[in-house]
Amino acid sequence: MSLELLVEEMAEGELVPVEYRWDADTDILSARLRPTGVAEGLSGALDVEGRDGAWLTFELRAGRLAAVEVAVWPDVSTVQTLVVPAAAATARLRVPARARGEEVLEVDTGVQAVADEAERTIHFRIGPSRALRGLWVAHDLLVEVDARSRLGGLWFLNVPPFPAPHDHHHRPHPS
Repeated sequence: MSLELLVEEMAEGELVPVEYRWDADTDILSARLRPTGVAEGLSGALDVEGRDGAWLTFELRAGRLAAVEVAVWPDVSTVQTLVVPAAAATARLRVPARARGEEVLEVDTGVQAVADEAERTIHFRIGPSRALRGLWVAHDLLVEVDARSRLGGLWFLNVPPFPAPHDHHHRPHPS
């Protein structure tokens, strides 16, 4: 199943900041933002589960993206430099409410992750490889959609460093 989004263009000045937080005990990275504008749509969780066990959770309020958590990391490839694509526009993305009023929706697909050496830029590719366009949905958060407005990727930019590990704990990624 793929996730179709409603794309509503907005002015660049309307972009909200994103706050990244690491949970050092669980390795969860969360990106929180404050959705703006009045909307109707799904409120609750949208889980994107990778076939390899990766797990991304999208928190939605009235259909608007409020947070993304990387709950279970896919294998992360590291490259020296990761070039962020030029964004097509700034936009609000909305997930319409389902006829049954579901509050939790699961999407099972492939999830891949690539980070730069400093792990300050992380790209998640969701689903099969296809042509995608980037949309700024917040400062330092770019979402990629395909020609049918289906979710295809995420770019986390200016991610803070992972907290210093405890003596008994180590970060399982990147490989």
